[in-house]
Amino acid sequence: MTAPRLGGYALLAVAGLLVGAAGALVQAAWFPGGLLLALLAVAGLCYGGVKAMGARMGGGVPAGAWTVAVLLLTSSRPEGDFLFGAGLGSYAFLLGGMFIGVMCATLPLVPQPPGPPVRLGK
Repeated sequence: MTAPRLGGYALLAVAGLLVGAAGALVQAAWFPGGLLLALLAVAGLCYGGVKAMGARMGGGVPAGAWTVAVLLLTSSRPEGDFLFGAGLGSYAFLLGGMFIGVMCATLPLVPQPPGPPVRLGK
């Protein structure tokens, strides 16, 4: 693995952490629209990572970093404060984001066959 490729994965990991933290705040602030915006951000980052890196790992790295960030934000502090409430939106964000991350990380990469764009058998 080359240094630019490792740098790309590191940037995707940092972006995954940031999208997880931002999504945790946005999804509760503007409930139906914020939840959709947060889930679209996860999907865009993971799918964009797959396309940018040309490998499934490009979707798995930001999905893993997003999961770590969100799980760390769900834990309560000694003062009793926590970031996620017990509402339907929080659970939809957690489970939906994990589902989107796994879905993007397991997308099949089907290369186009070489040759002119014609129908086979003609």
